[in-house]
Amino acid sequence: MNVLRCYPEWTGLHRRFFIAAVVLAFMWGCAPQGTYRTTTQPPPVVRVPPPPPPVAPPAEAARKPLPQEGKISEQDLKSGSLPSGPAKDNAKESAKETTPQSEPLGPALPDNSSLIAKITPGTSPQRAASLRLTDEGRKLLDAGDAPRALARLEKTIVIDSTNPYGYFYLAKAQNRLGRYKESLNFLDVAEARLGGDPYWLAEIHALRGENFRALGMIDKAQASYSQALRLNSGNRTASDALPKLQPTETASPAR
Repeated sequence: MNVLRCYPEWTGLHRRFFIAAVVLAFMWGCAPQGTYRTTTQPPPVVRVPPPPPPVAPPAEAARKPLPQEGKISEQDLKSGSLPSGPAKDNAKESAKETTPQSEPLGPALPDNSSLIAKITPGTSPQRAASLRLTDEGRKLLDAGDAPRALARLEKTIVIDSTNPYGYFYLAKAQNRLGRYKESLNFLDVAEARLGGDPYWLAEIHALRGENFRALGMIDKAQASYSQALRLNSGNRTASDALPKLQPTETASPAR
């Protein structure tokens, strides 16, 4: 015990305690040490509820087949018999849409073609002279002398350029000479200067229909004739020409 030599002042009691402490420390160090174990708790178990049993899908209702529409054959159209069912109804509706509706006719107007009767005490000298020349040109047209009528009628608008009847009969003379486009031009001027006289407007539309028919414009001719009859159902030109109008009518050569 070299340590005891270093402390000579220790008494016997001190020495005994020191020796006992050393022995205990030695014995503690030689004793086998216990194994320390750390306890780990397992994670909590999450219980998942089982899925619900599959529900059987409801039985689908049996689909009824749609009724088949009957087809319209060319033979049915020719014979005039249509199949029954929806196809028949559709065919009737189509027939109604394609069938042209009759145009409403206007009243038959009294004859207002006399130009001499339009000369009154209040008529200006220029208009009176122009109306007389126009009436002479009308008579030449009725006699079948279109060239002389044209020369006479050209003077009417020189005397009075506002005379609508002079332009109308100039258009009629051009029509008789086969100059249909020129006739249409004169009719446009006559209509613009005529005003709202339904009798003369019907005359203009009827003559316009004659020009369109001669040019092969059948649809426009039919529309013009119909317009003339809507204004005056007594218009002879339109009433005679409209029933005879055929879509296959050929055009006359325009000059």
